[in-house]
Amino acid sequence: MTLIKKIKDKKVNFEFNKEYIKVVTDKIASNDALFITNSFKEMHPADAADIIEHLSENDRENLIKLNNFKINPEVFIELNESVQSEIIKFLSSEAIVRILKNLESDDAISILENVEEKDKNSILSSLPPKDRFALLEGLSYPEDSAARIMQREFTAIPSNWSVGQTIDYLRENKDLPEQFLEIYIVDESFKPVGTVPSSKVLRTPREAKMSSIMDDSTFLIPVDMDREEVGNLFENYNLNSACVVDKTNKLVGMITSDDVLTVLKEEAEEDALRLAGVGDEEITDGVITKTKRRFNWLLLNLFTAFLATYCISLFGATIEQMVVLAFLMPIVASMGGNAGMQTLAVTVRTLATNDLTKNNFNQNILKEFNIGVLNGIIFSIISSFIVQLWFQDIQLSLIISISMILTMIVAGLFGILVPVTLKKINIDPAIASSVFVTTITDVIGFVSFLGVGAYFL
Repeated sequence: MTLIKKIKDKKVNFEFNKEYIKVVTDKIASNDALFITNSFKEMHPADAADIIEHLSENDRENLIKLNNFKINPEVFIELNESVQSEIIKFLSSEAIVRILKNLESDDAISILENVEEKDKNSILSSLPPKDRFALLEGLSYPEDSAARIMQREFTAIPSNWSVGQTIDYLRENKDLPEQFLEIYIVDESFKPVGTVPSSKVLRTPREAKMSSIMDDSTFLIPVDMDREEVGNLFENYNLNSACVVDKTNKLVGMITSDDVLTVLKEEAEEDALRLAGVGDEEITDGVITKTKRRFNWLLLNLFTAFLATYCISLFGATIEQMVVLAFLMPIVASMGGNAGMQTLAVTVRTLATNDLTKNNFNQNILKEFNIGVLNGIIFSIISSFIVQLWFQDIQLSLIISISMILTMIVAGLFGILVPVTLKKINIDPAIASSVFVTTITDVIGFVSFLGVGAYFL
């Protein structure tokens, strides 16, 4: 596949404002494709993509339909997924094919994911057989697998070659990637046995064997490995690239650090959004789309809120005896909820990076228990002191002190137990943990506070 990005000198850190967006909008309205094309050529693709994202949906449609305007593949790949999907609707199959041919295979696959099934077949049929097979093979793997982010363009040579043979091959072969940092050494079965940095090849005498200068501590990434695990592997071992192998350990592609950086960024953003019950949301998404994505979790929160309210209703008589308890309930619930979310955020992160294991699980449970006790004691003293100054009631101060300690301990424990339990039953802890932890801490906070109050009354 030609799918090679051409590196060009571009103006970076291009600054634009509302006035410039207005100029672009006016040029689109006047069908000035030449101005748009020349302006985008002067910018870095990421900056050009930012401008397109700032346009209205109608202006983006008119931009794509301008005479003689062809969107740069490098610009297209920099667009967020929602805008990509939107623009694809306005592009002809020929235009999409042109974009795919000028991208690396991993980027080409990410674009095809957003193409409707009825159009996907016609686009694939327009590609050369070799390219079509590569893309179909990539699409056959799970969305979060290593195969989806790997490049099928790499440089591999036999282990028995000399440095001179390798240099001549690199100079003469026009099908190799334009840029590469490492050369993969393979055996007669095309299984990777080592790597050699391209710089090392240039500094070694021509008669030396490649097998004598290779690093045989090669990291082999299975095609079906989760991409988040790939990211952790790159981070732990400071890798620049790694080879990807199929089930027979044959070399089928490579993953580079820039691909992994994108994965880590996407996973971090995804976890942050899921913890808030938002899901995969883009700033360019419409009102209806965003509302739909937020609705389910808000509905679930509504039902859990009714559960907390039901728990409060069980202590109606207690509240009637001491109405001031109703004033103080939000304090206990809020402190417990915040403490639980702190532990939850740390736990989700450690699960994502594989730092929380069977070996240190009990240790972390004990640690969160101790943190809960310590925080509980500190904040029970502070809250009881304030309550005593406010209401001049030693009994009420004692009630909030005890309930604060209990709530902080429970919040810390469930902040780690809930996500770990969800992961064990194959549920993404980043999606569901926040709802369960919030509900548990609220219920425990209300029950402990009102229960202790009922005991003293």
